Amino acid sequence: MVRWWARRVRRGGPVLRLSHAANADLGHEVERALTAAEVEAVAVAGDPTPGGVAALEAAREAGRSIAVVSNNSADCVRAFLDRHGLSGHVLEIVGRADRQPDLMKPNPHSLITAAQKLGIDVTRCVLIGDSLTDIQAAHTIGAAAIAYANKPHKHELFESAGADSVIEAMQSIAEALQKIP
Repeated sequence: MVRWWARRVRRGGPVLRLSHAANADLGHEVERALTAAEVEAVAVAGDPTPGGVAALEAAREAGRSIAVVSNNSADCVRAFLDRHGLSGHVLEIVGRADRQPDLMKPNPHSLITAAQKLGIDVTRCVLIGDSLTDIQAAHTIGAAAIAYANKPHKHELFESAGADSVIEAMQSIAEALQKIP
């Protein structure tokens, strides 16, 4: 949903892993600073991805349970959803595991945790993601993966990775859900 800071954390993943590996206390300090920066960035992050709100609304109207799984902190995701009045659409938020950067995607930990919290078999879940690690995490546990190719070069990357479907607009999700009886 939030574009620029989400990319920063993907790049920051190695920093978290390295700092935790070097020294647990240092790793925790880096993690706390990153979380604070993520939450602060929400104020300037801009609007949700075009079509994202329609997709959330269509999913809820179709009776689907929605969880957000992120390598960002849960506090950050919650702040973004609250800021845009979207919290009512999301039942669970599973962010980066505290003091365990090795559990960030492509590790499927956050997906498994979200499915458990929703009371749903993980193999009946669908992950919509915009990164290769999202697709990898979903496939590791047998969940379906819809890849959101928000940049032209990603379409081929996602197809090569075996995404179950590749979309270029989140509105596609809303339209598909509206067709389900």
